[in-house]
Amino acid sequence: MDVLPSRVFMNGNSQAVRIPAEFRLSTDRVQISRTAEGDLLIHPCPPQRGKALLDLLARFDADFVAALEQQQQEQLPVQERESL
Repeated sequence: MDVLPSRVFMNGNSQAVRIPAEFRLSTDRVQISRTAEGDLLIHPCPPQRGKALLDLLARFDADFVAALEQQQQEQLPVQERESL
């Protein structure tokens, strides 16, 4: 296992740790836990793409969803156009 020294510093009122480039994370959220021995473990969280959209869609009531589904099923009138 690779071990690299790093720096701990204050960022506003929070304590931060500089992560070396070799350990760069591909996410913007992590879970931190402490083992019985006192070691800190950092677990990257998977990106939550689309979660905000899904949360908003969950707020629509059943009547609204039923109206959208009914509108989808209705046939649109055929447009009359000049022939080519």
